[in-house]
Amino acid sequence: MNARLIDTRASGLLLHPTSLPGGHGIGDMGPEARAFVDQLAEAGQVIWQILPLAPTSAGNSPYSALSTFAGNPLLVSFDDLVAEGLADAAILSRLPANKPEGVDFGEVTHAKLAALDEVCAAFLRRPSDDDAWADYELFRARHEADWLDDYALYTVLKDRHKGRPWWEWNALYVSRDPIGIGEVRHTLGFEIKKVKVQQFLFFRQWQKLKEHANARGVRIMGDIPIFVAGDSADTWSRPDLFELDATGRATLVAGVPPDYFSATGQLWGNPLYRWDAHRAEGFAWWQKRLAKTLELVDLVRIDHFRGFESYWEIPAHETTAINGRWAPAPGYELFQSLRDRFGELPIIAEDLGIITPEVERLRDHFQFPGMRVLPFEWGEDFHPESYDPNRFSANTVYYTGTHDNDTILGWFAHIGGEGSRSGRAMLDYLGSDRTAIHWDFIRFTLNTNSRFAVMPVQDVLGLGTEARMNVPGKAEGNWAWRLAPGQLRREHLERLRELTEASGRLQER
Repeated sequence: MNARLIDTRASGLLLHPTSLPGGHGIGDMGPEARAFVDQLAEAGQVIWQILPLAPTSAGNSPYSALSTFAGNPLLVSFDDLVAEGLADAAILSRLPANKPEGVDFGEVTHAKLAALDEVCAAFLRRPSDDDAWADYELFRARHEADWLDDYALYTVLKDRHKGRPWWEWNALYVSRDPIGIGEVRHTLGFEIKKVKVQQFLFFRQWQKLKEHANARGVRIMGDIPIFVAGDSADTWSRPDLFELDATGRATLVAGVPPDYFSATGQLWGNPLYRWDAHRAEGFAWWQKRLAKTLELVDLVRIDHFRGFESYWEIPAHETTAINGRWAPAPGYELFQSLRDRFGELPIIAEDLGIITPEVERLRDHFQFPGMRVLPFEWGEDFHPESYDPNRFSANTVYYTGTHDNDTILGWFAHIGGEGSRSGRAMLDYLGSDRTAIHWDFIRFTLNTNSRFAVMPVQDVLGLGTEARMNVPGKAEGNWAWRLAPGQLRREHLERLRELTEASGRLQER
């Protein structure tokens, strides 16, 4: 599981695969993904950080997925399918063109899923002695009972009900009545098989990409959201593990309490876990979840880590997060069960926000690195005389920004840039010559004592707010940013490699 990387001083870049260039309207797992890995290696970077790879629901957020185990079919590379003989080259002309404004998820979803449906149908007609068919049968044998069968059923039933959430389906399917499910298997069996092929193609391509990355000395850092979506294959297949009523609707949901930033808090709406049910099973669901994730990545960032110590519990009928309460979570038991199963855990704890000593003790007990984000560290009123960049443990990951932040130049402009007292103080503190200040922030990040340093690609390119990936709380327009072909150039890679070497993070390969 590459746990040794936790003890290595290293650096890397953050870029979700949907943001890669090439592809057909959206980044994918094909040639441009391998080329990006090669660029990382050329620049002396060890880490490629991505967002969750799961299939997304309305809003296209990787953090609101239809399954915690399945892969996003939009990432399947048709160029690679054609190269492998699994699709006819003519199908490429029916896929969307790339757009300079980013991903048009509506157009991409409609076109790619329709084309992929044809590819999967053709695959099911292949001879049984075909090598790819043998790989498919092995994939089914490994995953069908754990999650694949439930996900395929859920996907087909959701389509049959025109996308409605599962608690609004026919009552036989909501309750998973054996007769009702048997009828679906009989009448829609071919559709169910196509979904399974779709997932096979995703995991086949991702595994090849990961092998390419690892061979180049690049390790992939994935992401596990703490909660799952209410409308998901996870809640439909195992409602007993979540705070749901008999109809499948949530009774208790997640969020965060009122604070300085929001007088009403944040009402996320994800159903909470029935931790007693998880404990009774020895946290088997979580073990399966981590096992699946570690097939795909080398390191795992766990989002909203503080929720494993205690979480804000809100009655589902509430319209804000005000009337919630703190409830204890079995973090020690959970992570110990995972350690017993997997050994040392290559986990990064997302410990941003208001973190209590109890959360810090949980994190440190398992020696998980925490996170430090430069705009949060420095704030909008920066006083260099009171800032010690090494006041935190080296067992951390230092970022110029995350997917939820503005770019470093966008943030700097927001606080007033060089025209503000704080902005001038920052540049003086950095020893900036004012010619390319994004590199000054990157140099500082690389030279902190944090074990890992990670920069979004947008910061390496020196882009502004227009290149932001996500604005939390904004319902539309997120996740669409893409890297243009040729935008990440050799001069960027050479400068990054120089700074990486000067900071002592360059790795022998």
